[in-house]
Amino acid sequence: MLAAKTKIERGQLLIDGKWIDAAKSFDTINPATGEVLTQIAEGSSADVDRAVEAARRALEDRNGPWRKMSASERGRLIWKLADLLEKNIDEFAELETLDNGKPIFESRYVDMPMVIDVLRYYAGLATKIHGETINTTESAFTYTLREPVGVVGMIVPWNFPLLLASWKLGPALACGNAVVWKPASQTSLTTLRFGKLAMEAGVPAGVINIVTGPGAIGRAMVKHPGIDKIAFTGSTAVGQEIMRNASDTLKRITLELGGKSPNIVFADSDIDNAVKGAITGIFYGKGEVCNAGSRLFLESKVKDEFTEKLVTRASKMRPADPLDPKTRMGAIVSQEQMNTVLGYIEAGKRDGAKLVAGGHRVSVDGDKGFFIEPTIFGDVKNEMTIAREEIFGPVLSVLTFDDVDEVIEQANNNPYGLASAVWTRDVKKAHSVSRRLKAGTVWINTYGLMDASLPFGGYKSSGFGRELGAHAIEHYTEMKTVWLNMG
Repeated sequence: MLAAKTKIERGQLLIDGKWIDAAKSFDTINPATGEVLTQIAEGSSADVDRAVEAARRALEDRNGPWRKMSASERGRLIWKLADLLEKNIDEFAELETLDNGKPIFESRYVDMPMVIDVLRYYAGLATKIHGETINTTESAFTYTLREPVGVVGMIVPWNFPLLLASWKLGPALACGNAVVWKPASQTSLTTLRFGKLAMEAGVPAGVINIVTGPGAIGRAMVKHPGIDKIAFTGSTAVGQEIMRNASDTLKRITLELGGKSPNIVFADSDIDNAVKGAITGIFYGKGEVCNAGSRLFLESKVKDEFTEKLVTRASKMRPADPLDPKTRMGAIVSQEQMNTVLGYIEAGKRDGAKLVAGGHRVSVDGDKGFFIEPTIFGDVKNEMTIAREEIFGPVLSVLTFDDVDEVIEQANNNPYGLASAVWTRDVKKAHSVSRRLKAGTVWINTYGLMDASLPFGGYKSSGFGRELGAHAIEHYTEMKTVWLNMG
């Protein structure tokens, strides 16, 4: 394994602009080696209380720096955070790879640049958040205001630790909120390093608070009466738990949850490009991607040709050292997740699917790391476990179809509805199928492209609410109506 250049510090909690220790700590592990990177502070419900109190003070002090800051000043502050991240991008990319196991190519040239782009997008949007004047009657002056929702609790998963945090942090700060941020316990390093950037940028004390630790921290945040909104990305099961626990305080929630996205290839498509798209759709990020194209639907006419090309390309994607710039398949985030993925592979075999590529744990530098081959199953039926449940790993299920109505029915016959894709040269068919798919995003002749200006979210069990774009502002503001009697 290549040696890391970045110095890794012991993790503390960030509360009210101060770094503090916790009573306990836990190890964070390098998935490529299984070795301990450092210790991270393990927060408690009392630490959540302190973080919420600090956030509320930052919000409610009428003479404090955050309340007095204009929208344009907030925008400049967010832009400064983006500039500082860009200045330190190599360090952040390496930390993300060490903590998550994803290839440094992805961290450096995809994830971190998009974090910067998202922050700059919301920096620019800060001055465009406004209400409207509504003409009702001559005897009244009526208008609306958009005000900060309050304290935002950010609960962020381990697959895109800083990127998915930026989707929440950007609009939260642009709208004038304060945040309590809980990263996944497996991947806290870039969050903590970003906290130092926030202090360097001059973010007022209490505006960004970071509490690291296990799932109990998230549950304490959801139940806390001082938190006004929860922004969560993660599993559907945890999203359901959040909905139940948030009901007692009626706090606002947005949930970006699981997916089992259909990737539909028609016979009239550009087969070679569709093969590349299918590979990217499932094996980018080791398949630990909520919108992964994990169900590949092939029109029967091209099944054999497509599968042969698919397997050939997949066989060249060998898991390797995530710090090597040439690596395109890194390490699964943890031993627990690796075992989960291997369990799904065994389930696919038991259900009668045909293993046509991969399917095994592999060694890269001894048996210490958590690596799995890119895996492809053929002859999959839509009712099989590997076609219905989110695996969150490099496992692709290949299904076949003969006509448009059949594939739409199969694609929609799943609890999830996060993303989907259609490959065809027929423009009318592309648009027709896109309208019939029950998914928050449909890609046509591509897979996985994202932009800070385009909303992202799901249907059905994939959650509700939208992140990114101007639509996210709706979730981070309260709408107030003002009626002035002029009679």
